[in-house]
Amino acid sequence: MSTPFRPRDNGIDLFVRLMPKAALDRIDGIEIAADGCSHLKARVRAVPENGAANQALERMMAKALGVPVSAVSVVAGGTSRLKTLRILGDATELLERLQTLSK
Repeated sequence: MSTPFRPRDNGIDLFVRLMPKAALDRIDGIEIAADGCSHLKARVRAVPENGAANQALERMMAKALGVPVSAVSVVAGGTSRLKTLRILGDATELLERLQTLSK
C-alpha cells in the first residue's frame, strides 16, 4: 500500500481524488484504489469549469493544513479527478497535520 503523499525538500506532494459539485466542501480521509495506490478523498461545491474546482481545493487544503493559499498548487491532473497538490512548508509539520485530517 502506498501513501497519499511524497515528501519533498520544501514541502510535500499530496495525491488527491477530487469530487466537484458536491453538497459540501470536505475532506473524506484516505481512499485506496484498486491498484493499491492511496489518495486523499476530497469534495468541493465548485464546478469543474475554468479551474474553479481546483482553486476551491487549493483554498480548502490551505485552510485545513494551516498554510497560505499561495503555498498550495495543483501541479498535475488539472483536468482529472486524480490530482497532485504541491504544498510548500516544513514537510514534517505538514505530514503531522495531514495525519489528523486523514483519520
